[in-house]
Amino acid sequence: MPPRRSVSPNPGSYGGETMSNLLTQDLLDRLLENGARTAAGEDTDFEPVAKFFTPDGPATWLISEVDPSDPDRAFGLCDLGLGYPELGYVRLSELAAIRGRLGLPVERDAHFRAERTLAEYARLAAAEGRIIR
Repeated sequence: MPPRRSVSPNPGSYGGETMSNLLTQDLLDRLLENGARTAAGEDTDFEPVAKFFTPDGPATWLISEVDPSDPDRAFGLCDLGLGYPELGYVRLSELAAIRGRLGLPVERDAHFRAERTLAEYARLAAAEGRIIR
């Protein structure tokens, strides 16, 4: 089996980083599949597929789907570390461009495995003021 390669939904560089630093082809395929199901009108509360975070800051994103008509647009639970996590859309290119207070780029938690649906994470995050595992 060939090694999995990392890819960019929109090849290129964003703020000095590429999406290949954040997503593998397998993760992107799963995110796009969820996005296609939503676009088809399926009302599903997906489990997050990927977790991103700032290693030198408090921000965390749990992403459950990517819009197949705009693969730079992702949906998930966004927590900037200000005490108000919320469900919404984020551009993957913007995630790739973010730098924390020490200048470190956003990273993907390679060990993340969802334990609940996105709505359950959102409910817990609202109660705690932050995303909790």
